[in-house]
Amino acid sequence: MFAQSIAELLIVPDEILCEMHEEGDACDVIVRMDDGTVYTALFATLSYIHRQLSLTWMVTESIPETPPVRYAVLDTPHIIVEELQLKTIEDAIDNMVAQDVFESLFTRVTEDEVVDADRAIKTSQLATQEIAQAVIEEVLVLIDG
Repeated sequence: MFAQSIAELLIVPDEILCEMHEEGDACDVIVRMDDGTVYTALFATLSYIHRQLSLTWMVTESIPETPPVRYAVLDTPHIIVEELQLKTIEDAIDNMVAQDVFESLFTRVTEDEVVDADRAIKTSQLATQEIAQAVIEEVLVLIDG
């Protein structure tokens, strides 16, 4: 009975959509949970981080009287994986859900607040439902290993 109660509290991914970046070292991931809540995060490889470091080097090198430096500023949730295969992404998400860290690592993009106090989050962290829906319907494609 206790295990069933825990299982009922878990929100399970219903659909996982991915859009690969042109460079092939990162992809945007949208996860629709079984309760309809939508989350997003960026999945990236180490080569993505290296590319970001090189880009900042080139930018800082071109600014007069500024020392060139390699750094990366990760402004949205980034999840680093070895490879951008759908299976790897799905397994990582399943692990995050099982460890109860999923909601702290993904950005919620649905506007409706969840009534359950255990799942309440700040409205300031939410993106608009319209943008998320447009991305889901018009942009994203599944990655086929």
